[in-house]
Amino acid sequence: MPRTTGRVTMPIQEGIDDAIRQLAEALGADAVRNSDGTWLPAIASELVDTVYSTYFPARGDQEWALANPDTLVNQYLMSQPHTAMSDTPLVIDVLDGYFREQFAIHPERHERFWEVINRTTGEIVPTSGWSLNASNGLVTIDSPTPFHEYTVSFLADQLWDSTQMYNYITNNWYTDPTRVKERPYDVRKNKVWEHTKEALAQWLTKHPEVDVVRFTTFFYHFTLVFNEQGKEKFVDWFGYSASVSPEAIDSFEQETGIALRAEDFVDGGYYNSPFRVPSDNFRRWIDFQSRFVAEKARGLVEITHQAGRRSVMFLGDNWIGTEPYGPYFASIGLDGVVGSAGSAATTRLIADIDGVDFTEVRFLPYFFPDVFNHEGGDPVGQANDSWLTSRRAIVRHPIDRMGYGGYVSLALEFPEFIERITDICQEFRDIHELTNSEDPANASFTVGIINSWGKIRSWQTHMVAHALWYKACYSYVGVLESLAGLPFKVKFLSFDDVINNGIDEDINVLINAGSAGTAYSGAHAWDDERLTTAIRQFVAEGGGFIGVGEPTATSTSIDQGRFFALRDVLGVDRELHLSLSTDRYVSVHPAHPIMTDVVNWGGNQFDDGEGAGGDVVAVGKNVQVLSYANGTVQVAANSYGKGRAVYFSGLPYSFVNSRTLQRAIMWAAGKPADSEGSDSLPWWSSHPATEVAWYPNVGRILVTNNSMETITTTVSGRGQSWDLEMPPMTIEWITPEN
Repeated sequence: MPRTTGRVTMPIQEGIDDAIRQLAEALGADAVRNSDGTWLPAIASELVDTVYSTYFPARGDQEWALANPDTLVNQYLMSQPHTAMSDTPLVIDVLDGYFREQFAIHPERHERFWEVINRTTGEIVPTSGWSLNASNGLVTIDSPTPFHEYTVSFLADQLWDSTQMYNYITNNWYTDPTRVKERPYDVRKNKVWEHTKEALAQWLTKHPEVDVVRFTTFFYHFTLVFNEQGKEKFVDWFGYSASVSPEAIDSFEQETGIALRAEDFVDGGYYNSPFRVPSDNFRRWIDFQSRFVAEKARGLVEITHQAGRRSVMFLGDNWIGTEPYGPYFASIGLDGVVGSAGSAATTRLIADIDGVDFTEVRFLPYFFPDVFNHEGGDPVGQANDSWLTSRRAIVRHPIDRMGYGGYVSLALEFPEFIERITDICQEFRDIHELTNSEDPANASFTVGIINSWGKIRSWQTHMVAHALWYKACYSYVGVLESLAGLPFKVKFLSFDDVINNGIDEDINVLINAGSAGTAYSGAHAWDDERLTTAIRQFVAEGGGFIGVGEPTATSTSIDQGRFFALRDVLGVDRELHLSLSTDRYVSVHPAHPIMTDVVNWGGNQFDDGEGAGGDVVAVGKNVQVLSYANGTVQVAANSYGKGRAVYFSGLPYSFVNSRTLQRAIMWAAGKPADSEGSDSLPWWSSHPATEVAWYPNVGRILVTNNSMETITTTVSGRGQSWDLEMPPMTIEWITPEN
């Protein structure tokens, strides 16, 4: 393909005009942007068609913020637990362990918004039993019970914006006298909303060179808390604990009649992590704040449009309440969404958003010193990892644009990095050009992911800090990471969806994956016989069900002789050391079609990551154990009425596991496990590190080598075949005869 231009947004900064011109030409960029801490040079609009500029509605006017200290954003925090060693007064410094440059206590109406809890009994200590010294943040519990543990849940003021604080520390802005520690302000509070609207209108007038306002993002930051050393203490990309304020809680009570407690947000110190089964009150809060954010964000978008500019939102930083898969997102009226590509799943998270004209992904690495001026930093390696993982998702559902961010001056010191991202930008455009930006063919049926959250957390399950690796959940993230690049339509549905509305007719296979007790496995949701009955009927009548880890696990069913509520469907159950007197006999059947790639490419050993964390045993006469190790079932296949079920003890992402999941889905749906012979999926690649996408409208096959090694593979189907030797990370285009 000849070199082309467009679809690329590159970062720029002042003082390096000639280098920026050369880079824009090399990357084929048609848009430029600044980053947090950089400014647009005067030549910005000369370089490209479109100029983006970051804009922060909830921070940035430091003079105004300092003049209005009562407008700070609040956050719910919990003190460290303290054990009373006697019945004498127990004193707790609530900010002990927190970064005091980030937080101060918010003492007003503390009797209403703070809680002291006896964590040994779960009881609330009445306000008459404790007192607060507002000058130093010390809480005194008058008569604690000896050897009981206590915590204080309290409202704090955010003195320093979380993202600006991260950037400040990472880039060592302490040595720059022009850098200030920016204070955030809350649009629910007195005067802030009027100031926010006026500030945006004035900014638009002052910056006629800006074509696209990149809101980064709107009003409430995800939960990001630093410890006393200025290092990250608690990070939850979905967290709402910084979306609170006395004004918001009062408004919620007026609307719903519910007086929310501190514990509704602190949640025992879990802060409503998405792994927790969400309470009814927390679900209501998400809805309440999302409606508010959508309304106010729409107001800013309208001001932007009236000024003749377009508006995009960065899905990060202050994104809480925007919920791109929630019911209010489209009403904001944004022109586009930009997000960071941390994995195939996060790329699909951006690509699948409806209600905007275009989507854009920022690839890694960010041009910051922690990669480019850091011992062990590997910019080229990170660029390759980011592109390879995201490309799988882009092939299945293309994003419209791509880009990078950070300090260009740092990246320009690494010519091999510039050369590599130049090639990536061109390959991205080639995929669009040769496919007419269309989706490839998918299987004729839909795969459903069922958990407590449903649609609102589409492509976001098991993530903690935007796709960072975690030992406890990588065995489950692999399910989404695989699906993001596999030829299936995917829907996310909640247990309530199934109970209230049944299972959509286009869904042929349901997947439930997660650890016991989490929102993803389902916990007590499986105590509802309406749910278990609906899924049993679905499978018995010909549907497919796949469980990963501890699917359908519920502790209350133990008294009924099972741990997996749907053990009869799955054909397996978890041994809890309550039935050790039962003899069990295991026969392994590795020749099953689901296991083909494990046998051929996986060394005949299935990789389940951390596994289910205990012994899983086969139950029922129809189950076949396909992989067994260390006394536990790793993979099993079961027939159930007219349907089928598959169990995996874990499924971390790998080429072999992704292909194995694809085979399992096809088998569970009653289709050929290798997909050959399917009208919608006629082509197949022999090596699991290669994947095939078929574009029937343009008559082309795209073959991707997703590995960093040279791969030999055979692509076949419809009586044709091609033997390919593919260098690392490359793609091949094939035009079949029919």
